[in-house]
Amino acid sequence: MKQNMGKIDKAIRMSLAVLIAVLYFANVINGALAIILLVFATVFILTSFIGTCPLYLPFNINTNENKNA
Repeated sequence: MKQNMGKIDKAIRMSLAVLIAVLYFANVINGALAIILLVFATVFILTSFIGTCPLYLPFNINTNENKNA
C-alpha cells in the first residue's frame, strides 16, 4: 500500500494521541468519551507508523512529500 501521509501529518497525529493519553491518565476525560478518544488515539498511532490513512484513499489525498512512495 502506498504511503499517503507526510511527516507533519504524522507528527500531528502522534501529538494528538499523546495528548489524549495524558488527558485520560490525568482523569480529565472518562467514561464513554474516554473510550472513544482512546480508540481514535490508537488509530492515529497505527496510521502514523504505517504511513497510510485509509480515509485519504477515497478522496485521493496525499500529504506525503515523496509522491512516488
